[in-house]
Amino acid sequence: MINRELVQKWLVEEGMYKNEVGDENANFHFIANYPENHVMDIIQPKNKPDMVLIGCATELDPTHLNIVSSASDEKRQKLIWDIRFSLNELLLDFELEHPNDVLKRFVIKDEIYEDGLTKHNLIKAIKKVFKGKLQCLWKLEHDFNGIKPGNQDNMFV
Repeated sequence: MINRELVQKWLVEEGMYKNEVGDENANFHFIANYPENHVMDIIQPKNKPDMVLIGCATELDPTHLNIVSSASDEKRQKLIWDIRFSLNELLLDFELEHPNDVLKRFVIKDEIYEDGLTKHNLIKAIKKVFKGKLQCLWKLEHDFNGIKPGNQDNMFV
């Protein structure tokens, strides 16, 4: 079983720990702040006592959704494929919610198993998940004028 207190201690030491949230499906669920104003979820699922899940979810706000949905089918499909390829290259797990090829929400995850859980691997995984999120935000900004990454995105897992 993963040592809850040790994971929390590492997050505090690195200035990432924000708080703990109740989660009936988890032995613990910490909210980390990395980097500033970006939420990461650090979860130890009840059904996987030897694993820690690091994840973040981002939902496009209505303004950004309108920009993406007004683009051509070809442009929307290219965005989705480009994001798939780039996240896959980073060796991250992900879920893309894209009804009618309109990217609405994306969830990016990584996991560490007990035998590989060190402070180094935890912090590295948090940074890797953020890099995946950043890849998606930059792709949106690059391909769709008017979409600027900021603090408007909602993150949850």
